[in-house]
Amino acid sequence: MSFNRSLLIALLAVPALLAGPAAAQIALPSTPNLPVGAPDLPLERGTLGRLPGQVVDRALQAPAGLRDLIRHSNGALQADPQGWPVVTGEVVAVGLSAQGQAAALEAGFTILREERLDALDLSVVVLSPPRRLRLDRAVERLSRLDPDAEITFNHIHGPAGVVTAAPNTAPASPPPPALQSGAALGLIDTGVNENHPALASGRIVQQGFAGSARAGAHGTAVASLMVGRAGAFSGAAPGRALLVADIYGEDRAGGSATALARALAWMVEQRAGVVNISLVGPRNALIERAVASARARGLTLVAAAGNDGPAAAPLFPASYEGVIGVAAVNGADRILPESARGPQIDLVAPGADMAAASASGGYVSVRGSSFAAPIVAGLIAREGSVQAVARTAQDLGARGPDTTFGAGLVGADLRVAPSAVDARGRLAR
Repeated sequence: MSFNRSLLIALLAVPALLAGPAAAQIALPSTPNLPVGAPDLPLERGTLGRLPGQVVDRALQAPAGLRDLIRHSNGALQADPQGWPVVTGEVVAVGLSAQGQAAALEAGFTILREERLDALDLSVVVLSPPRRLRLDRAVERLSRLDPDAEITFNHIHGPAGVVTAAPNTAPASPPPPALQSGAALGLIDTGVNENHPALASGRIVQQGFAGSARAGAHGTAVASLMVGRAGAFSGAAPGRALLVADIYGEDRAGGSATALARALAWMVEQRAGVVNISLVGPRNALIERAVASARARGLTLVAAAGNDGPAAAPLFPASYEGVIGVAAVNGADRILPESARGPQIDLVAPGADMAAASASGGYVSVRGSSFAAPIVAGLIAREGSVQAVARTAQDLGARGPDTTFGAGLVGADLRVAPSAVDARGRLAR
């Protein structure tokens, strides 16, 4: 049982109804809506770039939407043994010793880059394997060379929801100076259209971690549900300052574990209090370490639980210890049939039958846990704590916290139905 679930159970003083470790995966937007533009890298031969000759645990397989990214990456991505997209030709080492690094170089590895994430107290080395050595074998070999280091793939994380409109790929506006300490919410996603009417009255600082920040459909919709305000439309914490870490940019390998770790370090540096991550991926040693370090430094992390059905494997970062995992309900306050289930679900919020800001300036219909998580994040920032938000939760399903609704539904009053948006994308009066 995670720290966050224990916290909510203690708060509500009722027993949890625990089930098996089932969780969900996602329904991605169509591929043209995803970031593009990275240089080509060699592609491993085989279906979807899958590393050949692997025994696959199908319970841990990547959802089809994420696997489709590999087909359209022009070789920038390949698959790990379970089909999860990873950056081609990159092995990530956390805490690699000087001796381990020397042994890796002697074994034919090449150091691509070294990153010191001081805010998280993490040292990361990204290496390419020796020529003709498969990436999975490279991970195994490097693990043997330095057993004390944590060696992993550079996994790609994808959005946990569907936006009905294509993203605006215009560059985001130049960011203003850094915000005052502790003044902002945080968002790790695509960039956002800060000139949208729902966002223009707030203060947004954007930083790119995969090239320049670029306004995208997913990030703009999520941001509006956190801090947006326009007419009848309101996010959970309207007008609050927002730090946006774009980990996609124009990079075909956008959404990587290394970019996500750098974004978390930046959030710590900027002293963001509550950070929303409406993205999903597999368990990854670098991100697990980065999440634990960020939480130890005071960040409250909220993440979408995913949307690939109740029997799928757990998705991350929502399933990491202490992260507030959020699932979605529809306009009738029923859990989405594609929603995650499991002990990682702490709260549910509206995530369907509702409007959010479009990157092109109007409003669009959205669906998925991507759009429930920012409501919870905004409410936590507004109310001051997870406990305060949990006290307001409407108990749904079985009495007390459960593995479908967590501690219950919050933010139901924030839902604006798509029917309230006119044909020109404006809110109907």
